[in-house]
Amino acid sequence: MQAMEISRTALDVEWRRLEVIAENLANAGVANTPNTAPYRELQLLSGPKTSFSTLLNAKDKSSTGIDLRELSGVTVYGVQAGNDPPRLVHEPGNPSANAQGLVSYPAIDQAQQMTQMVQTARAYEANIVAMNAAKEIYSKALQLGARS
Repeated sequence: MQAMEISRTALDVEWRRLEVIAENLANAGVANTPNTAPYRELQLLSGPKTSFSTLLNAKDKSSTGIDLRELSGVTVYGVQAGNDPPRLVHEPGNPSANAQGLVSYPAIDQAQQMTQMVQTARAYEANIVAMNAAKEIYSKALQLGARS
């Protein structure tokens, strides 16, 4: 069942990535008030649960040089705020405007966020397909084992 566990962890990571992208898009047009810190674009940090050095240094290696039994999927390391300066828009009538009439908006590229959302949705779908394929393979193996 290792293949299904790896796909399940990937589904968890991609779902969380979709949540972060949705939060970025929801806050893209929110002006910060003079008394609040501006919203910063969030980025999900993810990677393998097991470090590559652990996989390479394992005792029982296959022909690939990696102990395949140590593969355990991916995980979310955290969420990191971007460092881009806010986008300044001249809106002198806005109550959030500064003395020069500029309003600060988060520096979020909505087109890039939408592109990442499509890529993440495709990765999510691919992991569902992989999980279903693994389930089918395991089911066929059980059927073959029952015949012998």
